[in-house]
Amino acid sequence: MTEDERNLDLLAIFHYIVGGLTALFSCFFLIHVAVGIAMLCGAFDGKDAPPKFLAWFFILFPAVFIVAGWTLAGFIVAAGRKLKRRLSRTFCLVIAGIECMLMPFGTVLGVFTIVVLMKDSVKQLFAANRA
Repeated sequence: MTEDERNLDLLAIFHYIVGGLTALFSCFFLIHVAVGIAMLCGAFDGKDAPPKFLAWFFILFPAVFIVAGWTLAGFIVAAGRKLKRRLSRTFCLVIAGIECMLMPFGTVLGVFTIVVLMKDSVKQLFAANRA
C-alpha cells in the first residue's frame, strides 16, 4: 500500500467522523423544535401567551436547518466512501471545499483533502478505478 493510498484511507475515516459530528451538531436545533411544539400544545399559555405564528416559526426554521445539516452530513459521509473506493474525485473536491466552512474540523479536513486530491499520483489512482 502506497503513502497516497494510506492518506486516502485516513481521509475517508476522518470524513466519517466529521460527517457524524455534523449530524450530531445539527440536532441542536431539535431544542427549538421542541419549544415550538410546546407552544402549540399550550405549555406557555397564560396571561402573556405567545402567538401561534411564533410557534410555527420555532418549528419550521430549525427544521430546515436540521434537514440541511443532515443532508450535508450525508454528503460528507458519501465523500468518505468515495475516497475509500477511489471514485468521483470531483465530487470529493467539491465536498472538501464545502467542508472548509465547518470550523475547525471541517476546515482542516477540507484543506488536507484538497491538497491530497490535487497530487498527480492520486489523480492516477482515481483514473485507474474509473477505467
